[in-house]
Amino acid sequence: MSGCPISVIIPTFNRVTMVGRAIDSVFRQTLPCNELIVVDDGSTDGSPELLVKLQKHSGIPMRIITTSNRGPAAARNRGIEAATNDIVAFLDSDDHWHRKKLERQYPVFKDSGKYLISHTREKWLRRGEHLNQKKKHIPRHGHIFDHCLMLCGVGMSTVMATKEIFARIGMFDETMRCCEDYDLWLRASARYPFLLIDSPLTVKEGGRQDQVSFQYRIGMDEWRIKSIRKILDSNVLSPDYYAAACDELERKIDIFAGGCIKHGLETKGRLYMEIKNQYIRKAGLQ
Repeated sequence: MSGCPISVIIPTFNRVTMVGRAIDSVFRQTLPCNELIVVDDGSTDGSPELLVKLQKHSGIPMRIITTSNRGPAAARNRGIEAATNDIVAFLDSDDHWHRKKLERQYPVFKDSGKYLISHTREKWLRRGEHLNQKKKHIPRHGHIFDHCLMLCGVGMSTVMATKEIFARIGMFDETMRCCEDYDLWLRASARYPFLLIDSPLTVKEGGRQDQVSFQYRIGMDEWRIKSIRKILDSNVLSPDYYAAACDELERKIDIFAGGCIKHGLETKGRLYMEIKNQYIRKAGLQ
């Protein structure tokens, strides 16, 4: 196969009006990849027909994998399993890449030697208008566990990684209908540094009701609490990371449980407060 040895993975579900732009941004790369894998997660909106049409006119090898609707985590995992290269790059179907994204990221990542995962900065758009990022949203380089605890510190569509890292830390958690990226970044950053390409090479558009972050916006902290509990129970954290994770768990539970109680879910709120106290006692922080 011609092109650089990168398997680009695009999961999609019912985004017929957007997936074409994402795929086109892969086609237009100044450094082409040699494999594009589109995982259609059970679309019913005409996406399958569009993908076949795009495949016929593709200038690079493009594979279409069709699955029943199991969510983005399962779709990405299927793409990783099918990838024939040792390096994979992710692109969500509602995002797109700068035309030099692979050209600027791949050589640095490949030649770095010590990194298993890398990411870039993003350009944010909302309804086509540029959106300034707050300082807390600016991606970090190196050991970024503390930053990933606070929020989802890595943009999914910016990531290039070796398949080896998934063999070491596991795949995306398919039980999570949202925040599966937050969960993976915690597991990765707890053990490995991230290489940052400090340029906005990925364009991310937000503000639409079909996005997972919009659909689950009220309950996202509950999923992130689950992820922090998982990493605390994994026995892979250093003492400093363990303490930081406990602090963030306490903060997130205080917010989430307080919201539950405020909206009449007192039993659920008190359950989460007890969960918080259990981890505080375990960490010896009382």
